[in-house]
Amino acid sequence: MQGLSLKSLKHHIALMPLFVCVGIGAFGSIFYLARLGLKNPEVSWARKSKPEPWEDYRNKQYKFYSPNIDYSKLESPAPKY
Repeated sequence: MQGLSLKSLKHHIALMPLFVCVGIGAFGSIFYLARLGLKNPEVSWARKSKPEPWEDYRNKQYKFYSPNIDYSKLESPAPKY
């Protein structure tokens, strides 16, 4: 397909910003999904060795961005079992 090889992309300069924007968007979405899978307390990858992984996040911040709240000083709303 024309415009997908490096040689034809150099000929169609107007397509370069499109490929850059799509590449940045794809990288950002993959990074965010990987972060959700690895850092979110609702996701448990080792259920047998750590049956209650949410206890690690009782007083930690796990939101992506929260500038106004210091979670280490707040009491957690999570129930204690």
